[in-house]
Amino acid sequence: MNVTQWIIFILIVQVIHFLGTWKLYVKAGRKAWEAAIPVYNAVILMQIINRPKWWVVLLFIPIINLLMFPVIWVETIRSFGRNSLLESWLVVLTLGFYIYYVNYALDVSYIQDRSLQPKTAMGEWVSSIVFAVVAATLVHTYFIQPYVIPTGSLERTLRVGDFLFVSKFHYGARTPMTTVAAPMVHDTLPILGVRSYLNKPQLPYFRLPGFTKVDRNDIVVFSWPADTVRVFFKKEDGVKKPIDKKSNYVKRCVGLPGDSLEVRDGYVYVDGQQLELPGSAKPQYDYLLYSSKGVSSRLLEKLGVTDFTRKYLSNQVNPEQANVLNEYLMGYNQAANGELELYTKSSGIPTDVIRKYGLSLREVTDRERLVPLTDEMVVTLRKDASIDSVVRQVIPKGKRGINLFPQSSDYPWNYSQMGPIYIPRKGATVPLNLRVLPLYKKIIRDYEHNTIAVSGNQISLNGQVADSYTFKQDYYWMMGDNRDHSEDSRAWGYVPENHIVGTPIFIWMSFDNFTQSMSNWRPRWDRIFTTVNGDGEPQSYFKYFLILLVAYFIGNWFWKRRKNR
Repeated sequence: MNVTQWIIFILIVQVIHFLGTWKLYVKAGRKAWEAAIPVYNAVILMQIINRPKWWVVLLFIPIINLLMFPVIWVETIRSFGRNSLLESWLVVLTLGFYIYYVNYALDVSYIQDRSLQPKTAMGEWVSSIVFAVVAATLVHTYFIQPYVIPTGSLERTLRVGDFLFVSKFHYGARTPMTTVAAPMVHDTLPILGVRSYLNKPQLPYFRLPGFTKVDRNDIVVFSWPADTVRVFFKKEDGVKKPIDKKSNYVKRCVGLPGDSLEVRDGYVYVDGQQLELPGSAKPQYDYLLYSSKGVSSRLLEKLGVTDFTRKYLSNQVNPEQANVLNEYLMGYNQAANGELELYTKSSGIPTDVIRKYGLSLREVTDRERLVPLTDEMVVTLRKDASIDSVVRQVIPKGKRGINLFPQSSDYPWNYSQMGPIYIPRKGATVPLNLRVLPLYKKIIRDYEHNTIAVSGNQISLNGQVADSYTFKQDYYWMMGDNRDHSEDSRAWGYVPENHIVGTPIFIWMSFDNFTQSMSNWRPRWDRIFTTVNGDGEPQSYFKYFLILLVAYFIGNWFWKRRKNR
């Protein structure tokens, strides 16, 4: 909706409110015209229902207002003696239009000094729940949002199974653009599995003031620009989503607006200088390990490597054994000699399972293994006498990757070699021709809503011939620290400023084996209550939290004991 449409919509709402309440305003000792003045009528209504004036602010906060409107409707009819549970449900289910019936058809009297205390235990419980939900939604929408790392694109900086608190106030909270949506859920309602929002009406993009801007090397949560997925890992037709309902991704910002960025042999260069990562970053690259004796899975596990494949050989299995093995297998194959080749993740098949079901397995230790490693892991392996060589895998320049930005044969880029590429800055102008159009086509068409037409060598924007383009907002380049296993800007390009959500500030919980059943989850104690961003090693505050928790319980015990004397 544009500004004019919103003004018309607000005026219609005001007319509906006036027609449905003006008699009630008069019976409460006010003037009829006071029900017609926008904002002022809400202030007067708070006085009529004996609620604080600051509630008016909540009525204008997107998403929060969806929770407050039913409360105001119920409070309005109760201020005129309509207290039954049936009428409370009627006013909510009719979206407030039951007030018309009270206003015109019933002879009601205003109760000036009505009690605001719930008359039943159920009423008190409902009241507490409603305002707890309002407070939690306010915090979730505008201040802090919980987030869990689902994939390994930032391994080992952020790990699968890390539970984060994401700050929205650092960069300034992005106010919801989708005005009708369920509180505290993203794009899908839990259990029901259906969409949690209505596509219309939409508010224009607006961001509250923050105390910092996105900086180079910040870890950033953002709405995935390329998202058309209704449900992850389920093949079906794509859907068009509002910006604030696109799936949330988390990556490291390596390119800022106005930068010239290049990827050389997997390393990022900005304006010709290699990017220096902070001490908290743990970038990984793929390495080929070779050992004439075979690269031991136990050695990799001891080193903390978790992203590799194990291969087992097995005799034929019975149906019961096959059902058990399916829980651990990534795939299988039948060798020429009749043996089964079983492939699992790095966790393998537990020894107790092998013994319990009488499985006849032996692990094959390959001489070569391709694994992602940090610099520290590489140093350790090169010192290990059992490893003959550790060689980093780099895709050569000129070998074009598959499904990579900008999806043009003019740019034979890959994950190891890309650019140089300009990161657009708001207000900056670039020449526009057929050579550079693939780099900026998505920005011009999808993010900044222009129509593009190409006729021969001529480009037209919105029906006018154009040889340059001026950007309307800032853009960023996001990449994962697990450089060879991250779907990031190298795949789908720039991240617009209006897609930025916030920055992770704290890991409050972390589990190993997070992608398995909950019974297999194991706490990573060294990661609980640790910081995320920063130059040094992540700082854990878990022990301080435990000290404060113990102090609270001890202090509370002494206080109650003293009170009971």
